[in-house]
Amino acid sequence: MRVLVVEDERMLAEAIAEWLREETHAVDVALDGAAALERIGVNDYDVVVLDRDLPHVHGDDVCRTVVGSGSAARVLMLTAAAEIGDRVAGLSIGADDYLTKPFAFPELAARVLALGRRSRPLIPPVLRRAGITLDPARREVTRDGRYVPLSKKEFAVLAELLRAEGAVVSAEHLLEKAWDEHVDPFTGAVRLTILKLRRKLGDPPVVETSPGVGYRIA
Repeated sequence: MRVLVVEDERMLAEAIAEWLREETHAVDVALDGAAALERIGVNDYDVVVLDRDLPHVHGDDVCRTVVGSGSAARVLMLTAAAEIGDRVAGLSIGADDYLTKPFAFPELAARVLALGRRSRPLIPPVLRRAGITLDPARREVTRDGRYVPLSKKEFAVLAELLRAEGAVVSAEHLLEKAWDEHVDPFTGAVRLTILKLRRKLGDPPVVETSPGVGYRIA
């Protein structure tokens, strides 16, 4: 999934981002509300992990913008304000979940994964197609019962292809969901990842190329 972490404490923001990247998500970081709005206006996020007390633009206003835009992104508010009234206020302006500081990284990761599923209606927790089984929670992939070891990017790309249920997925979409904002779109990263994925999945080949359009698992 593509996740935006909005947190003004740089060390905490980077720690959250690194933890979520270990969970195979593509993660961008914004250190203030204005930077968050800029990224939200450009990128298609599945989940926004949002601190409330932000400089420049308050987190509540960022949340209202996400909700008001009609985006499918889910908002997880992450804040030191732990009173019931604070939680009610955060949820009332459109946040989908609320986690108080201090928190456990595994719980944060689990909540992000759950919200990501909700941002894509009817997507099953375990994806299956063409003999391939992908379990996002366990981060495991098998083909015809054989375990397939994948890198984080290969796992993320395969998940997007399986979620498409046979439809063609463009390279641009794969870049959007599996890489963060620092990727160079002209590096051939998607093509190289697809080549590695095909090799690891083995024969017969299941990842098809639609020239000039994208890739799919039939």
